[in-house]
Amino acid sequence: MMNKKNHHDEADEIRAETAAEAPELAEHDRVAELEKLLEDANAKSLYAAAETQNVRRRLEAEKQQAAAYASTGFARDMLSVRDHLARALDHVPEAARGDEKIKSFFAGIEATLRELDAVFARNGIVKVESIGQPLDPHRHQAMIELATNEAEPGTIVEEMQTGYMLKDRLLRPALVAVAKAG
Repeated sequence: MMNKKNHHDEADEIRAETAAEAPELAEHDRVAELEKLLEDANAKSLYAAAETQNVRRRLEAEKQQAAAYASTGFARDMLSVRDHLARALDHVPEAARGDEKIKSFFAGIEATLRELDAVFARNGIVKVESIGQPLDPHRHQAMIELATNEAEPGTIVEEMQTGYMLKDRLLRPALVAVAKAG
């Protein structure tokens, strides 16, 4: 520490002597030093402005993502409602569908199911294609393998539960059966 102080003291003495002997050199050194300080301050200012702009862009992107996918939980809950309606219609015997007393009841359930599908479509919720497609672990969940010669191994031959996407994100994977060599 003592050496540094002595070194600084010596530098100050040399500057003072130089300033006394040639005042225009001391003035020039002072201007150069101030210009360097100004350059440093400008560089820091530009860096801070760029960083602020990057943070602003990041926050805007996160805000858009949050708005686009805010309904994810609600959409997943509504999928189970859709599943129950579809299962109810699938389990109605054909004889009951022809009964005039009950016919309008089933027509109402079918209309409700169509409207729910329309609401899903308007909100970017679409079904995942499965039957006949190759297994995609990002969209499908293989539940069983079925031995068959009718489809290439790895091809989906049966869908147990429909999968859905919300825009470009998986909302629920399709539960499927995949062909294996028979």
